[in-house]
Amino acid sequence: MKSIGKRTQQDYSLAFKLAVVEQVEKGEMTYQQAQERYGIQGRSTVLVWLRKHGQLDWSLGASELKGKGIAMSQSSSPQTPEQRIKELEQQLEETQLKADFFEAVVKVMDRDFGVRLFKKAQSRIIEEKTLSKLTVTKACLFIGISRQAYYKRCEAEKERVSHETHVLIAVKKERLVQPRIGVRKLKYILSQKCLIIGRDHLFALLKANQLLVPTRQAYHRTTNSHHRFHCHPNIIKSGYAPERPEQLWVADITYLPTREGETYLSLVTDAYSRKIVGYHVDDNMKTQSVKQAFIHALKSRRTHQPLIHHSDRGLQYCSAEYQTLHQQNGVSCSMTDGYDCYQNALAERVNGILKNEYLLNKPANLEEARKMVAESVKIYNQYRPHTALKYKTPDEVHRAFY
Repeated sequence: MKSIGKRTQQDYSLAFKLAVVEQVEKGEMTYQQAQERYGIQGRSTVLVWLRKHGQLDWSLGASELKGKGIAMSQSSSPQTPEQRIKELEQQLEETQLKADFFEAVVKVMDRDFGVRLFKKAQSRIIEEKTLSKLTVTKACLFIGISRQAYYKRCEAEKERVSHETHVLIAVKKERLVQPRIGVRKLKYILSQKCLIIGRDHLFALLKANQLLVPTRQAYHRTTNSHHRFHCHPNIIKSGYAPERPEQLWVADITYLPTREGETYLSLVTDAYSRKIVGYHVDDNMKTQSVKQAFIHALKSRRTHQPLIHHSDRGLQYCSAEYQTLHQQNGVSCSMTDGYDCYQNALAERVNGILKNEYLLNKPANLEEARKMVAESVKIYNQYRPHTALKYKTPDEVHRAFY
């Protein structure tokens, strides 16, 4: 009821006064709330009614509780059952609201960050005894699991942490040799060491420990296809696929910078086994330098069965000097149609593996570059599992036939 004009004590009926006093003493509202609710004028009008008509002694509580907005009662007199019940009901309602709020927060964390974080937080609160009165039995009751399940969960968490620690140690050790090896190949290498871990689990673990390999992109053109020399047709374009090693070799040249200047790496790779069968590093791209990689590959050749040499239409591969090697060793020549790197994708892929996984640091000079390439080729051939080879190394596949 709204206050209209100035009122006096006589404007309120005795029944109204008694009703207000009863509501306040039952704990339904404070005396200040009663004044606001019914539009009662004066700062202590309801307090005067309580002292005059109330069953409790309000004389001592007035000065102490006047501005606190809670129901006042005599300190020496206990609350009535109705007041106590009402107070407990309000406390229970607030406690339930608080519990619902934090439960909603937990559900959001569970949804956004995963169940593992939620369970880890539960176990941590119990183990660290964050709440002094919270026992393991009560906590398990709140969580909805048995004590046995809780201790089993704790044991499983310890085993998981220990397993992940061993995995990280093995990954860091492998990265010393192959610093940019991918996660899938790491998973295979770990399984060979009896460290079994799922692919997604390994991805998440390496990401959490900043051990994922960032992608790198670089490009330096090394092919000059505009020349007067004869170009051969692409005889593997129709879908030719080798059935054994030494049926198809792919060749390419890639740029390898040093601190003293430019160097170039020439590679010859077996298309079936993915093994680098020939390589040469020099400070120029002349035919005399590039053909050294082909000579190296021919010296390691085990058979004299038909062999195809596939490359781009670079000046070096089309030169008479290089083509003479083909004729002398009975090798058929195949070339891409114009400047199309996708028609020599395997060679480009091997170039990328060497440069992006092994040749990470810039060598000082040509001599150091040759040493780094020799070490990298050895690791690639003998230790790096290849996805296309069902996680076998190129050397294993190559040696299986010869």
